[in-house]
Amino acid sequence: MKAEGGELVAISPQTARHSREFAAEKGLRFHVLHDPGNAVAEDYGLTWTLPEAMRDMYRGWNIDLEQYNGDDTWMLPIPARFIVDREGLIRYAEADPDYMSRPEPQETLEALRSL
Repeated sequence: MKAEGGELVAISPQTARHSREFAAEKGLRFHVLHDPGNAVAEDYGLTWTLPEAMRDMYRGWNIDLEQYNGDDTWMLPIPARFIVDREGLIRYAEADPDYMSRPEPQETLEALRSL
């Protein structure tokens, strides 16, 4: 991505501490920015709130979203990928509520090359 003039940045609703710990644990070599309360995701219309049945599933998996995100909203961002040019214009956007459906990295590189 850097060879194509791009930079990868992730945005997470997790607290800054949890984002840092996750990045260190996974050996991420890109910035993970903190989005408290999903404010940025909400500005882009990319949030949803887990229904109670899913909250119980998360609790059963020992995923404490309230602790990780630092609030009790049970709100998550919809996975999305954007390419933003140097002027701040969104040149590519992809979002899908199905977190298992993600574009291939090659697709993102091709979109970046087309700018």
